[in-house]
Amino acid sequence: MKSVGSHLLTKIKVYSLVLATLALCACGFRLRGDYLLAPELQHIYLSSVDQYGELTQIVKRHLQHNQVTLAQQFSDKLPQMRILKDKLDRRTLSVFPNGQVAEYELIYTVRYQLIVTDQDTQHFKFEINRNYQDDPNLALAKSRELALMLSEMRKEAADRILRSMASIHPS
Repeated sequence: MKSVGSHLLTKIKVYSLVLATLALCACGFRLRGDYLLAPELQHIYLSSVDQYGELTQIVKRHLQHNQVTLAQQFSDKLPQMRILKDKLDRRTLSVFPNGQVAEYELIYTVRYQLIVTDQDTQHFKFEINRNYQDDPNLALAKSRELALMLSEMRKEAADRILRSMASIHPS
């Protein structure tokens, strides 16, 4: 009797799991970082003001992760992405009683263009802001924290670029 109840409970768990998986797939759920890019954007030329900069490298990895082929040579027949600006500014938010800066606002600005053949050039610009608390007594730890924060901001910028590309459907 106990094994029949246990067997029934196992079946219910399996059916629930299958039903949840089907519902998840039916609603279009995709893992983070996977974007459905238009077929016209599957082969693209990427240029940047800083070809070896961290943002450019992250965008390249994200594009390749999404099965986009990056052209090595420029061609006016291929869609083109130009990363025009990748800049970090900081603004003082507060100071210690001795006059040293206690807190900054980090402002990471990215500007880029997407050029698709026979269409108008699309311009994009966005900012990512973070607050950063400085402590001169922990200079090494704080410089490491700042480097990690900048790396995360660049990853977020690359995600944002891919999300905006996924929303473009050239016709």
